Amino acid sequence: MNLADIFTIIGFLFSAIILLVLVVIGLWVFFRDRRQKQHPILRNYPLVGRGRYFVENIGPELRQYLFNSDTEGKPLSRIDYQHIVKKSKYKKDVISYGSQRDFEGAGYYIRNSMFPKLTEEMKVDHQTKVTTDRYVLTKEPLFAQKKEHMEKHETQAYLLDDQDAIVIGKNCKQPFVVKGQIGMSAMSYGSLGENAITALSEGLGIAKGTWMNTGEGGISDYHLKGDVDLIMQIGPGLFGVRDKEGNINWDALEEKSRIPQIKAFELKLAQGAKTRGGHIDADKVTEDIARMRMVEPYQSIDSPNRFREFTDLLSMFDFIDRIRDVTGKPVGMKIVIGSKHEADELAKHIKTTGSGPDFITIDGGEGGTGASYQELADSVGLPIKSALPILDEDLRKYKVRDRVKIIASGKLFSPDRIAIALAMGADLVNIARGFMISVGCIQALKCDSNACPVGVATTDPDLQKALVVDEKKYRTANYVISMREGLFRMAAAAGLDSPVHFNQEHVVYKDEKGKVWTMDDLYQTTVKTAN
Repeated sequence: MNLADIFTIIGFLFSAIILLVLVVIGLWVFFRDRRQKQHPILRNYPLVGRGRYFVENIGPELRQYLFNSDTEGKPLSRIDYQHIVKKSKYKKDVISYGSQRDFEGAGYYIRNSMFPKLTEEMKVDHQTKVTTDRYVLTKEPLFAQKKEHMEKHETQAYLLDDQDAIVIGKNCKQPFVVKGQIGMSAMSYGSLGENAITALSEGLGIAKGTWMNTGEGGISDYHLKGDVDLIMQIGPGLFGVRDKEGNINWDALEEKSRIPQIKAFELKLAQGAKTRGGHIDADKVTEDIARMRMVEPYQSIDSPNRFREFTDLLSMFDFIDRIRDVTGKPVGMKIVIGSKHEADELAKHIKTTGSGPDFITIDGGEGGTGASYQELADSVGLPIKSALPILDEDLRKYKVRDRVKIIASGKLFSPDRIAIALAMGADLVNIARGFMISVGCIQALKCDSNACPVGVATTDPDLQKALVVDEKKYRTANYVISMREGLFRMAAAAGLDSPVHFNQEHVVYKDEKGKVWTMDDLYQTTVKTAN
């Protein structure tokens, strides 16, 4: 018997063994499916029914990569996602051939000017430069990986001119001066891992002129890694500024206020997708997270859906005043608008008391979250384009708009969306998911499971290895700088020398029939309907 025959026999025996194992496993699964009482499909169609569940499980990936068109996906479409990635990775985002927007549908548009501003006419800070790393694409073959290399790139930071700088809390001992209108929305350490928070902190620090909201989990060591301004958010759980009983610890608050990077504090009343309290499972409350949140490690944490320290606007204003007195820094509040009456009451109390927040972060119902309930995310709270004009109008009605700044959030991840928000009344905007994508998020929709496959929304040390801070921090910087550059382009197209001058005159609404409405038209329609 020669060597070839021996190998043939071995191959035959090996194949027979594999086949036998598969038959045994198949029979075991067949009878197991027949006997189980939970799934009718498997009882009637053993083995075959498992194919159905497999396809169901990979359905999101199939739709995302194969079946959804470029403009269909939710919460962000493929084309929206790609625009963010291009800004982050290549620091540019140009398109060819034409827009893929549905111009037959209703939507908001920025009014362009017949005489746009020239580049040299724009009021931009020409002195501040930044150096980042960006990728340069050299070849994009069909069946192989892209060929690209990284290069250093010096660019303008595209910050506001000193005269246009936005001052939050101008009557505070330590006002917060902002020269970039785009910052990072609240994302807690614990919801995101230390690598993601570190990359975002360092990247925003590179970009200069922006800020980072800590989220209600409080200040972490990783928020402080980069040289970036911080807004410390305080939620009903009072994480980071609480005692053992869960009451506010004024000494801890005063200690936090001495951190130079913390420029302001924000009370979180609600957010768009989660107008409720929060819950963290015990296994996610590591010793690191427990120390920063000032809670016991490896015990579940429940955050109430309302502060126990106040029950109405007046008592809340008293609480805000005390925080301002203790810290000497601006104090704001994060809210979701549910009705015009609610916004009117808030503005009226700011006027009559002479007190209240230095800024209001208004989150639209389309805002994101790591975990929420479907009914709350879908149906509680107005979307940002409905809520923002209401709040701005009422603050102006009671003549307090000049001392209360508005920060808007809710899928404002592109320069055109930001320009429309500024025109509707915002001074500044917050972005969360755009920044998550800049550090690697692929919209796997597993934020609630601690199993994020790219190491962004997870504290799992093995999964976090996928996120390389030294590479992703530059993507964060590129994204925010590109966004600011795009915002100046939008302003120039509207005939403005700075995006701070956007107002309601610069945005129009086109309905499904093609009729164009000004913001005044829409307000009048709303008022008539309400009456």
